[in-house]
Amino acid sequence: MAEARQITQPDTIGGMLYTPEMLELQGEIHHRLLQETDFATLEGMTDGQLMDHIRDFALEVLGEHERTLPGRTLEQLIECVLYEVTGLGPLEILLDDNSITEIMVNGPDQVMIERDGHLSQVAVRFADEDHILRIVEKIIAPLGRRLDEAVPMVDARLADGSRLNAIITPLAVKGPYVTIRKFAAIPLTDEDLVRFGTLDPQMRDFLRCCIEGKLNIMVSGGTGSGKTTTLNVLTSFIPHGERVVTIEDAAELQLQQDHVLTLESRPPNLEGTGEITIRDLVRNALRMRPDRIIVGEVRGGEALDMLQAMNTGHEGSLSTAHTNGPRDCLARLETMVLMAGTELPSHAIRQQISSAVDLIVHQDRLRDGSRKITYITEVQRMESEEIVTQDLFHLTYHGIDQDSKLIVEHQPTGLQPLFVDKLAAYGVELPENIFMPQESVVA
Repeated sequence: MAEARQITQPDTIGGMLYTPEMLELQGEIHHRLLQETDFATLEGMTDGQLMDHIRDFALEVLGEHERTLPGRTLEQLIECVLYEVTGLGPLEILLDDNSITEIMVNGPDQVMIERDGHLSQVAVRFADEDHILRIVEKIIAPLGRRLDEAVPMVDARLADGSRLNAIITPLAVKGPYVTIRKFAAIPLTDEDLVRFGTLDPQMRDFLRCCIEGKLNIMVSGGTGSGKTTTLNVLTSFIPHGERVVTIEDAAELQLQQDHVLTLESRPPNLEGTGEITIRDLVRNALRMRPDRIIVGEVRGGEALDMLQAMNTGHEGSLSTAHTNGPRDCLARLETMVLMAGTELPSHAIRQQISSAVDLIVHQDRLRDGSRKITYITEVQRMESEEIVTQDLFHLTYHGIDQDSKLIVEHQPTGLQPLFVDKLAAYGVELPENIFMPQESVVA
């Protein structure tokens, strides 16, 4: 396949390749190729042989339409047909661009991307709604997922681990809509997050100690704030040799340890049966002798099972939750426990949460598009009817620079957590003065 490239002009990418006339040509060449070539023959070709084969059909179709194209445009046309045969059609050029973090298909005529936290429209187009559905089907079919009138929504993952969500009519009024959250081909490291300013070295060292000391950690934040990326980096601090079970709707985490078991939920089959939920997998994981359980995201009744696992000897477990702040994370956990259908009173639920969760790492996407950890908060204990928390690190704001970027700085609050003794029980000592505010780097 063609070499990966970076798109330099997102608003003009593709140029004439995605005009209605050129899309019609691509479709005609693609249709004739599949009609006149045995599938087994296509599978046996190298990319170079397939390009030459497509070129023959392209020249034939262009001759019938009495059209000629500049050499570069012809090669791009052939490449687009190649993407249709071996890849994901118009999405391929966007997936090849490592600077793009999100792809949003809002129907055949509008494709948006996110780069550096900002949205822009690209000139990539689909021929029609069926064209989009064919591409989605190519992704979800090998995973045993379906998208049709009976099941008009689907979550799936691409081969590189990127996450796809698709929703079609009648739920998507002007659909189909497709959203792809891209993940780096090479997983980001803690050094990358420090370089990006997501956290500082002081916070990184503290979180490493917390993981090694088997604290139970919730990573919270809004949609697109980078929770999964941060969770993935935190898992890199887990010592090798531990048995880790990961549970997700669509497997995204990329753990590098030797002993990792990956579980993925399953939607209902054609008869509406056979569904395996996150909650089912959490319960099953308890029978798999895990040292740690990592739930990609809790969003329902599985929160109760997760808390019970944390409270019954599975220290060092991690998960994420959609919330607006550390305190909101606790309230949302309480709501999700109630979604399990339990009759537990609020006091009992809060007691479970305060006993299970040791630390909340909250991350936000700021208005300049950057993603930062804004709070690291300790969950301490119950007092009366409330859970007591204490911020250990927070993000301070110092204004806006000449490039409209926020000037921010991570700072410890100077307070020492209560779980120091728990870390010591695992032989982990926090670096000296780690909670002492550092000299400000902002002028």
